[in-house]
Amino acid sequence: MQARLPSAVALVPPLRLVLPALVLAGGHAFAQSIPVPAVSPAVERTYASLEAAPLVKKVLADVKADDARSLGDLKAMTEIPAPPFKEKARAEYFLGRLKALGLADAHIDAEGNVIGIRKGAGSGPRLLVSAHLDTVFPEGTDVTVKPRDGRLYAPGISDDTRGLTVLLSWLKVLNDNQVRTVGDLVFVGNVGEEELGNLRGMKAVFREHPDIDGMVGLEPGVGDRVLTLGTGSHRYEVTFRGPGGHSFGAFGLPSAIHAMGRAIAKVGDVRPPEDPRTTFTVGTVSGGTSVNAIAGDARMSVDIRSNATPALLETEKQIMAAIDAGVAEENRRWHASQAASQITYQVRLIGDRPAGHTPADATIVQAAVRAIKGYGKGTPSLRGASTDANVPMSLGIPAIIIGSGGKTGGFHARDEWYDPANAWEGAQVGLTTVLGLVGVQGVSQPLLEKRAAAK
Repeated sequence: MQARLPSAVALVPPLRLVLPALVLAGGHAFAQSIPVPAVSPAVERTYASLEAAPLVKKVLADVKADDARSLGDLKAMTEIPAPPFKEKARAEYFLGRLKALGLADAHIDAEGNVIGIRKGAGSGPRLLVSAHLDTVFPEGTDVTVKPRDGRLYAPGISDDTRGLTVLLSWLKVLNDNQVRTVGDLVFVGNVGEEELGNLRGMKAVFREHPDIDGMVGLEPGVGDRVLTLGTGSHRYEVTFRGPGGHSFGAFGLPSAIHAMGRAIAKVGDVRPPEDPRTTFTVGTVSGGTSVNAIAGDARMSVDIRSNATPALLETEKQIMAAIDAGVAEENRRWHASQAASQITYQVRLIGDRPAGHTPADATIVQAAVRAIKGYGKGTPSLRGASTDANVPMSLGIPAIIIGSGGKTGGFHARDEWYDPANAWEGAQVGLTTVLGLVGVQGVSQPLLEKRAAAK
């Protein structure tokens, strides 16, 4: 934010994006009016070749055949708790499965991500395929998988444990059939996607692996949509402090809670743009010590989101000004002219997700569109949300999110569910998309281009 901050404010840390952001930009998808481009002849030819190849037909048939076995992976991983910042146990399990399925050099990096590289022929692009390890549920949550009426119920079973199991299934069928891709596949189970994880896992991956040329991430969904827009967000904790005192004996002193209330009222009057979609909310409030005390402290959290970085920063500027005005109004109300009797406030950045987008006519988007249409699902919609793909999108690296397969519901609720009926179809669509991007030796050349920075 470029505006000068009042002297009463201590801002920690500075208002800066952790990673560079594009002009265009939390996390499940919201519908967007993004036109779907026509598929180019080159993309059409590639997928026609893949669909006709006996090897690829066998691989995709094996994805379906592996569905029952992979359900065991899903149940096992779902019942390993993975709260934000405490993903280690699940990471170790996922690492063990990658190694057992052939990625002997897979490892856990310094941030806690699980990374394993399946080498291609050596001349193609490097594509990251990923799903996140963490769930939103706190430590101590019962994560036992409970079958009922054809569905499996458990916190985190679809978001995003199902995605992890699809990655394992892809690896198994590729190795069982000795498929040699032209490009490399970087399998990643990452941390830090949910809540205040702040995309720390993906930020670390792209910081440490600048040679990645594109990303296909998995999130819940039957596999008939493509996410191409990354909604950016800033989250703040605002702490108000004052002298405090007895509600009767010290009456006349400003209150931290009253100041926060005035600030919230003024924040509520901020009018963000409708296009690009920009939103805000004061999500939590707390403070005070007693019903008969003038509050000496109070705090609130603020979430600001937008599909465009300039709109995000402008709305943020207005919200900070509203908070400052609320505090000043409380101090004026009680004629608090001395520093010792005034309310002050501090703003702390607690969440920073860069905004970004993958153009609708990008090859990686066309590949997913063609793969989905090839399975008779019609033309998919293109959507936006806040996901792991925000990071590569903000860096100008082609990235999309697609569905891992299977009907799902109850996201972020304790009765989250997953319906395994025909879930293999989504896994097939995803793998078809991936194979077109990295190429299959003897069948097709990669559609994904090596980036100049990665060559």
